[in-house]
Amino acid sequence: MIKNGTRLQSQVCDTQVIVVRSTDALDDLRCGGEPMVTLDTEKSPHADMDPALAGGSAMGKRYVDDSGAEVLVTKAGAGTLSIGGTPISLKEAKPLPASD
Repeated sequence: MIKNGTRLQSQVCDTQVIVVRSTDALDDLRCGGEPMVTLDTEKSPHADMDPALAGGSAMGKRYVDDSGAEVLVTKAGAGTLSIGGTPISLKEAKPLPASD
């Protein structure tokens, strides 16, 4: 299982993330359709981006899935973050309390 604080990179674009909240679902974390790898792992020269998963990721944004897994994008890229083939969603910001 991937641990909290693990830094991962895409094999098909510039996307890099750090794991904020880990679950077993992150074992199949992908970007652009290809599995993400640790920063010290060499990217596969045979990895190709899936056009259906080329929506991009935004730097500084958190992405979450239904299992509670959460990653923070530290470097934006062209690939869509997904668990298997299912894209994970952008985490909505919590509204600040009113300060009347």
